[in-house]
Amino acid sequence: MSAATLNIVMAQINLKVGDIDGNTSLVINAAEQARDLHQADLVVFPELTLCGYPPEDLLLRPSLILRTEQALNRLNAVKGIDIVIGAPGMGAQGLENQAVVLRDGQVKARYAKQHLPNYQVFDEKRYFVPGHQMTTFDCKGVKLALTICEDLWFHEPAMQAREAGADLILSLNASPFHKDKQSVRRETVRQRCQETGLPVLYVNLFGGQDELVFDGGSFAMNGNGRVMACGDYFTETLTPVRFDTETGQFAEEQVTPLLDLHSRVYQALVTGVRDYVNKNGFKGVVLGLSGGIDSALTLAIAVDALGAARVQAVMMPYRYTSEMSLQDAKEEADILGVDYKIMPIEPMFDAFMQTLSGEFADSGRDTTEENLQSRCRGVLLMAISNKKGYMVLTTGNKSEMAVGYATLYGDMCGGYNALKDVPKTLVFELSEYRNSLGYVIPQRVIDRPPSAELAPDQVDEDSLPPYSELDRIIEMYVEEDCSAETIIDEGFDRDTVYRVLRLIDINEFKRRQAVVGVRITPRGFGRDRRYPITNGWRPGV
Repeated sequence: MSAATLNIVMAQINLKVGDIDGNTSLVINAAEQARDLHQADLVVFPELTLCGYPPEDLLLRPSLILRTEQALNRLNAVKGIDIVIGAPGMGAQGLENQAVVLRDGQVKARYAKQHLPNYQVFDEKRYFVPGHQMTTFDCKGVKLALTICEDLWFHEPAMQAREAGADLILSLNASPFHKDKQSVRRETVRQRCQETGLPVLYVNLFGGQDELVFDGGSFAMNGNGRVMACGDYFTETLTPVRFDTETGQFAEEQVTPLLDLHSRVYQALVTGVRDYVNKNGFKGVVLGLSGGIDSALTLAIAVDALGAARVQAVMMPYRYTSEMSLQDAKEEADILGVDYKIMPIEPMFDAFMQTLSGEFADSGRDTTEENLQSRCRGVLLMAISNKKGYMVLTTGNKSEMAVGYATLYGDMCGGYNALKDVPKTLVFELSEYRNSLGYVIPQRVIDRPPSAELAPDQVDEDSLPPYSELDRIIEMYVEEDCSAETIIDEGFDRDTVYRVLRLIDINEFKRRQAVVGVRITPRGFGRDRRYPITNGWRPGV
């Protein structure tokens, strides 16, 4: 390698929150590979590498700092390379989100994150105190400045780096995915590069953590805003980059293009399911396969995440289940090669109705009987889960969860929901996308009108507006915080808007009891949107 080259590796790895020992072992292995296989002078890891992100209230544990310092001491075993790693650390004013630079067992530098995000899924001000100054260090004659994630969303830290005489900015990140985040990140970093003229090395986390997915996509950007190298999306990777110390810029490398919408969302869903199941130690998953599009897409995601041998599908028909649904569910299971069972629920339903006959004597059939069907199915799935150690995947989409078109202790039973933040219209698009990779979902499942099949000839649009309208109303109200009048001004019927908004608000109690699921939008239910269950707010101007 040229003496005028600083060789850096972007270590985009998959960590487990709270597993400090395991994460440290991953760091040691990656650092040794960076040094030995890539002849790296410097290896850069993501934000809060040692404890994982987001650690939430684990940061309040009294032994956290002791364990973190023990982990940093373990890194003494790695010689001959500078290691830049994220970790919590104590500063003069309290706990800090730090970047630590190590070389041959010695701490060369520490930097405290200056801008602590406290919006959407972030609540770092609950745990950390902010830093107030830039930190630089030297590696092979190159002056390197440290920043952490949110720092680059403001111009001050980058300007501090320039004023400190830095040649290159290193950015440690745990930037969670949403469907537009990849382009937003690059544009944000491009602004900092163009403001300062400094190149930026942006290292991002990969992997799933509860509802958050981190998509990787680490990159090196020159001072003119041009991406010169990048790591792959949705995979662990050690990506070498060359920094020319004479020109003060990155040498050109092969650049991976941004993924298209359907590819990046689908891979996020697969990553979320895979890591939630594996990191929590489940043997596999089981789901109810109805013959409808939501369960069909969920089945495909599960198989792509875990392999067919770890997935069980159960069809639980009732008298309203169509022959078409039975045929399509079997075809889906056969194509994907999963364990498939048919368990009729009519005997269970009849037993419940017999027991409840006195209570229901003076009442006609209504949604109670529909919900009871769903709850029979939930009981079966949870029994299989308990007996086999398989987690139940629920299959409801964001459109249904928004307006409460789901049954507590029925189809909402389970441990994880791949489609929780996926609007119904996108469910259709993702199903077409998955079929473009290989046919797994019968076309008539995609084409037929959606139905819960809980009543004769039932279709979703008997109870809901067309999904093309419903999803846009939900997007404007939930993700964009638009008022009812603003939504109406876009051309939607006033009564429909008021009805949908009211349904969204009154069904917060259901969503509080819903399982976690992959976040793919800038405003998912759960960590993002926190509305009071008991409230007197009504849609209006």
